[in-house]
Amino acid sequence: MLTLLDLLSAVALLIWGTHIVRTGILRVYGTPLRRVLGQNMSRRPLAFIAGILVTAVVQSSNATAMLVTSFVGQGLMTLPPALAIMLGADVGTALMSRVLTFDLSWLSPLLIFLGVVFFLSRKQTRAGQLGRVAIGLGLIILALQLIVSAAAPITQASGVKVLFASLTGDFLLDALVGALFALISYSSLAAVLLTATLAGADIISLHVAIGLVVGANIGSGLLAFLSTSMQNVPGRQVALGSLLFKLLGLVLIMPVLDPLVNWLDSLGFSSQELVIGFHVLYNTARCLLMLPFVSPMARLCASLLQQPAETTGPARARHLDLTALDTPSLALANAVRETLRMGDLLESMLASMQGVLRGTQTTVSLEMRRLNEDVEALYSAIKLYLAQMPREELGEQDNRRWAEIIELTINLEMASGLIERMLRKIQQQKTAQRRSFSEVGLEELSDLHTQLQSNLRLGLSVFLSGDPQSARQLLREKRRFRALERRLAHAHVNRLQRKVVQSLETSSLHLEIMADMKRLNSLFCSSAYAVLETVDTGALSSEGESSVAEQSI
Repeated sequence: MLTLLDLLSAVALLIWGTHIVRTGILRVYGTPLRRVLGQNMSRRPLAFIAGILVTAVVQSSNATAMLVTSFVGQGLMTLPPALAIMLGADVGTALMSRVLTFDLSWLSPLLIFLGVVFFLSRKQTRAGQLGRVAIGLGLIILALQLIVSAAAPITQASGVKVLFASLTGDFLLDALVGALFALISYSSLAAVLLTATLAGADIISLHVAIGLVVGANIGSGLLAFLSTSMQNVPGRQVALGSLLFKLLGLVLIMPVLDPLVNWLDSLGFSSQELVIGFHVLYNTARCLLMLPFVSPMARLCASLLQQPAETTGPARARHLDLTALDTPSLALANAVRETLRMGDLLESMLASMQGVLRGTQTTVSLEMRRLNEDVEALYSAIKLYLAQMPREELGEQDNRRWAEIIELTINLEMASGLIERMLRKIQQQKTAQRRSFSEVGLEELSDLHTQLQSNLRLGLSVFLSGDPQSARQLLREKRRFRALERRLAHAHVNRLQRKVVQSLETSSLHLEIMADMKRLNSLFCSSAYAVLETVDTGALSSEGESSVAEQSI
């Protein structure tokens, strides 16, 4: 019983080490890895190679699957190159399994020692996160050694020998057992290593071992598919395609299984080496053979898992992938994309305001209410999503980005409610009281509205890019808007002195709208301060001085 517990704990340690390496690498190099996977992947060979390299870096094909399914779910990548990356990930994990079977016993304590020193001394820095990666790599190597040592006495137990003796070479049964191994251990690598150990101890034949290895690959595909159950349909299509490719590999190898086993036996290597070597060669040959067929597989997956029709009601978040919460850089990028969706909705609301001001749109209340509800729904989704991220584990840059997203979403939600109230007041004035703005007053409001739309777009661009030059331009546009609003307010008062009838009737509403537009402009330009507060305090002090000057006038 104790031996079995040792084996299970070693497998758990392997899983935990892989998790630490994956999260550490993605926290430090998450943005470059996303750039590698998200750009220039239209060519299948490039996508295939990218899958191999990224999997070798993060030490897990499941980690690569998480990134790829997230990109496809967000619309950053189409399905065919995503499937090519998943084929490359299968080759990458097979190659790493071969590397990790070398005698690296001296490396494990060294990596753990250095990793702990760097992680504890510089936890929130890049060096600290690389120390975390070193700890994970040391734990992986240690776990592999423990798996081999713990499996040795188990393989000598009479009950285990009887159990594996029942595997007489029925390939489908062997593959099923191998898939169960991968599911239970949560790692195809652990299942393959255990199979190699059993074959090396002559507990199972080479024929059975090959069936277990093929089944372990299918188990990892099934595991990835189950892990995407919480994702949207495009993300699940990637995992389904990867699983179907692995099932096709099982079908293709069945007719040549016996000649293949006889050929491997004639090579003269040990059974353990043959099992590991077969794992590498099988995945490489299978993936290269199926690489030209990623487009037909993509069409098949799209037909098997179809996108549900859009339902009425508040907008639903598209990019907030819960599986990405373990990787702050990826989760924050998802939140940024959803925040930009809020900005698009605000721009639609502003576009409708122009029609209401000029009287070309008279029935926009329901549409504005729907857009406002969509903004509120996205705001709540982003807020709850970010609340699930432990801020104490975020680096300085990620922590600052977290705060920027929260602040901007709050401002956009406030702006949405303000725009809806503005449109309601304008409609009430035009319909209930039968009053309209003067031609000059309407042109003034239109000028402010045009500048407001421009500042919203510039503010979203500054939020996305973090460019200091654009942020300074945004502050200049904010001051320009304030100066324009003040000048037009004085012009409106001059019309009142000349007793222009339309200006007298709509004076209160006119000034209220200008004040509301001024508030909206401040909300839209707030993203400039987050960018400049760390790179250019001079721009902020200049803005503060101008604000004081404006208030004193």
